[in-house]
Amino acid sequence: MISTVVWGTGNVGRAAIRAVDAHPALDLTAVLVHSPAKVGRDAGELAGLDRVLGVAATDDVAAVLAAGPGAVVYAASGDIRPDEALTDIGAAIRAGAVVVTPSLYPLYDQRNAPPEFRDPVLAAIADGGGSLFVSGVDPGWGNDVLPLLMSGLGTVVDAVRCQEIFDYSTYEQEESVRHLIGMGHPMDYQPLMLAPSIPTMVWGGQIRLMARALGVELDEIRETLQRRALDTTVSTRTMGDFEAGTQGAVRFEVQGIVKGEPRLVIEHITRIHPSCAPDWPSPPNGDGAHRVIIEGRPRIEITVEATDEGDNRSAGGNATAVGRLVGAIDWLVDAEPGLYDALDVPLRPAVGRLGAPAPLGAPSALETPAPLGVLGAK
Repeated sequence: MISTVVWGTGNVGRAAIRAVDAHPALDLTAVLVHSPAKVGRDAGELAGLDRVLGVAATDDVAAVLAAGPGAVVYAASGDIRPDEALTDIGAAIRAGAVVVTPSLYPLYDQRNAPPEFRDPVLAAIADGGGSLFVSGVDPGWGNDVLPLLMSGLGTVVDAVRCQEIFDYSTYEQEESVRHLIGMGHPMDYQPLMLAPSIPTMVWGGQIRLMARALGVELDEIRETLQRRALDTTVSTRTMGDFEAGTQGAVRFEVQGIVKGEPRLVIEHITRIHPSCAPDWPSPPNGDGAHRVIIEGRPRIEITVEATDEGDNRSAGGNATAVGRLVGAIDWLVDAEPGLYDALDVPLRPAVGRLGAPAPLGAPSALETPAPLGVLGAK
């Protein structure tokens, strides 16, 4: 059994506790929290499980890392605190742990990560012998392993499009929804996540990963952006009111240009209410989905809908991201210490978990992507 710590108990951390508890090769030994109100509470309660796990939450980072855990699921946010997240992750790696996290966007494509992110991680690996794998859902499996798996089913592949289509009123992280993405702000407000170059910083690594796997050279990465205002004031269950005339929907693309054409595209269509931008693509039903479209012969389309925590689509997405990360831990423990990306770490079946009583995330195995040179071939 691999001694495993979950660091953070928010939207991702709750799912991480459940995933570690369900995994037959992992032993949940500690849960780290920031809020004093959570210290001493049982991990099962914090994760929304109906049973006690016998692990009390603590805020003593030094003591937890001094115990030498085999793995750390770092579930604290890095969106607005990347420097602190990088410091925390470095400390866990120096303690010799395998670390998995969705929290540092620049390290999804670790080979091309900025030196200010990559170099401290490599130094920590050299000092402590741990490892790091950064991934998620989107960015993450929704625009790396899933489209690559699907590309291998095609005879001719002209383009790959990955879509996230979501009603963000289901996303219980108001700071990000309102201020990073701009929902509910006047249309002249500049949300950080939509500022020029930021979408490429977040999703450009996924474009480069797909290009590398498919054996194509990128001319460049481009961005497109559309925004729509709300026609009427809407009320949400989790975040209150969003006023008429403020931003209610966003649509952007990060495009990988190959031989002058957008061949690899990551598209986000995000609303705070279904009434905004009804002419844009919508999920098949409910609040959100991830979709991959392989344009070519044959044309292939797959839509993934995940739910968790009372049929919540955002919670379902978080759970799949966690399933990818937690499912990689035992592989990483057996591998050499290092900095890994989604093309290094296989996506494997849920061995030992089929029919188990605990909540599961059971992704499919990743097979060989399309042969090199297929994308855009004539």
